[in-house]
Amino acid sequence: MSKEIINLDECLAAGVPLPDIQAIDGERWFPEETTIEQDMTKYWGGDWGCSSEVNRLRAVLMHRPGAELDNFDYREVRFRAPVDPEKCRQQHDLLADYYRSHGVEVYYVEDQRTDRPNAIFERDHLFMTPEGAIITRLAMPARRGEERYTAKRVAELGVPIVKTIAGDGIFEGANAAWVDRHTVILSLSSRANRSGYDQMEAELRRQGVTEIIPMQIPYGHAHVDGLLNFASNDTVVLHACQVPYMVCDALKKKGYRIIETPSLTETKYCYATNFVAIEPGHVVMSVGAPRTVELMEKAGITVDVLDLSELNKGRGSVHCMTAFLKRDPQ
Repeated sequence: MSKEIINLDECLAAGVPLPDIQAIDGERWFPEETTIEQDMTKYWGGDWGCSSEVNRLRAVLMHRPGAELDNFDYREVRFRAPVDPEKCRQQHDLLADYYRSHGVEVYYVEDQRTDRPNAIFERDHLFMTPEGAIITRLAMPARRGEERYTAKRVAELGVPIVKTIAGDGIFEGANAAWVDRHTVILSLSSRANRSGYDQMEAELRRQGVTEIIPMQIPYGHAHVDGLLNFASNDTVVLHACQVPYMVCDALKKKGYRIIETPSLTETKYCYATNFVAIEPGHVVMSVGAPRTVELMEKAGITVDVLDLSELNKGRGSVHCMTAFLKRDPQ
């Protein structure tokens, strides 16, 4: 059946009345103009997000030590000493149970390479933001690739992945720290190069961060949390001789009081700044830093101490093993 083709211009030229042709309907819908933060619970399965190092902790991601600790050369992966794998698992369980006893949901990266003993240090694989996770890119050849399995687990949980460090960028999660919703410390070190730093800064500024406090990590250290950490919304604990003055000055101007760790041994070997705040003014840390604990308690900080000494042989502690997925907003 043939259809007549009507040329409206010819109709008009011939003086023929123009036929009434039905218009094509519009889309008749409009986009849902919400932010991803507003969508988080409705579409992503939970109120994921973090913009603080101290606000009430709600959910964390960890990796329980597995087969990767059973047979490896500790010197090749920068552990300080050989470890007892079973003791490491027991101590890791102790930390996870502590979190649960304080109302924190604990999720695990269960699928991981069996040649990556450092995978227990989950913090390095991601940096959590109000809109979701930034998946990092690790520096050490003995660690590169661990982040793939964290990305997989984060996606399974329904956490949005808003950025993955790409190209020649290198940046590990512990090279950054929230000061407040609009302020972040970003560091350069052997674990974070300029390309990775710039990618982090661009993403954080897109999310509303207006101030970046740059921190150069000295040679011989790796991350921010090995030198500085927040115990409350007005208290920072730091290793004074290796934290740049401009960082201390910026924090003082924001109203932070500074607690200086009194012992290099406690800081570098017992991880005096490598604690996690459960809520403002309440932290959990490993044994070995009694002088620092005393100063913190005198300042009104509640400190819970766990024996994680076997895990500490891997050059990391509580904060290194804990990736935040959810904290109460500012």
